Amino acid sequence: MSDAPQEPPSLIHKRMRIAMVAPPWYEIPPVGYGGLEVITAALVDGLVGRGHEVTLFGAGNRTGTRARFVSTSGQLQYPRLGELMPAVMHTARVNRLIADGDFDVVHDHTTDGPMTAPARPVPTVVTVHGAVNGEYGDYVAALGDSVRLVAISRAQRLLRPRLNWVATVHNALPPTAIEGGAATPDGPVLWLARFTADKGPDLAVEACKAARVPLVLAGKCGGEPERRYLDEELRPRLDDSIELLVNPDRPATRRLLHEARCLIMPIRWSEPFGMVMIEAMAVGTPVVALRCGAVPELVRHGVTGWIADCAEELPDLLHRVGEIDAAECTRHVRTNFSAAVMAGRYERVYVEALGRPAPAVVHRRRLVDRRPTGGPILRRGDRRLPHLR
Repeated sequence: MSDAPQEPPSLIHKRMRIAMVAPPWYEIPPVGYGGLEVITAALVDGLVGRGHEVTLFGAGNRTGTRARFVSTSGQLQYPRLGELMPAVMHTARVNRLIADGDFDVVHDHTTDGPMTAPARPVPTVVTVHGAVNGEYGDYVAALGDSVRLVAISRAQRLLRPRLNWVATVHNALPPTAIEGGAATPDGPVLWLARFTADKGPDLAVEACKAARVPLVLAGKCGGEPERRYLDEELRPRLDDSIELLVNPDRPATRRLLHEARCLIMPIRWSEPFGMVMIEAMAVGTPVVALRCGAVPELVRHGVTGWIADCAEELPDLLHRVGEIDAAECTRHVRTNFSAAVMAGRYERVYVEALGRPAPAVVHRRRLVDRRPTGGPILRRGDRRLPHLR
């Protein structure tokens, strides 16, 4: 029996036609790394489950979601991740398809797409997936009221409270990821993130050495800064009690989460969410983290893990993870971070967007063929503490 609130199919609005725009880099859901893609897939299926018609715009030739899939390119663009041209070409093709389609609302998860919101025929909702206390925040601010911004945590929203926020909706997991599991008190401590100083892998090493417990350091290492940090800052600290895994795939990370006695998150920055924390708790693994960013919104201190106020407290808390009930961790995620809950919150965002007048836009008579070169690739998908303000 599920512990999640059982929300019926939507009764607050007619069936909506939603254009869900994902970046062109990875498959939805991803085979390997890709937190944004995991969230997008969970949201799509949650919305379809509530009776809405969702068209997912992405790249590649397939999707594992229940949405109607429209591809702007037959090839995933991850080899060119970070380049401008694949991103803007994707947006240009998506916008032509949206203009020729019949949608009520656009939900955009890309970086450049929101710039084109004023030219779209329907409102654009944007989930702000990144940190807003830098250039990305300046960019989002420059968009003004042409888009309706959704924060993924209160911590993120408070960094730039004057942005055009319309809601705060926590990220979530698909039902298949919330499977529970038994406590593994003899397993290693797990650190799972990108190899950067902000994620605190060095603090994890020092805490586990002080606590005399084994540690697995598993993380993404792609760019030159990450490789340099790993080689110069971390490798010299390693000893026989620490196992290093570089770029593990998704099945490997799920196995590590199941086998760990706890996940350690000694972050040094105001992380706007932290998917790995809810992924850990979803399989019954408690979290030990520093009080920073969204950590207090995701982890219930003394119930699903422990929150330290300083790094010096971490070793003692690592010895207290046996006090945490694995079933309570899973129950917390199922109740607060499930796809059904997230979809219900976003549904309310869409309804509110449809109730507002759209920004004035001058539409000129179309003089050119709007179809992307080569035509889109259409595929049917293979059927396979939320907060709103």
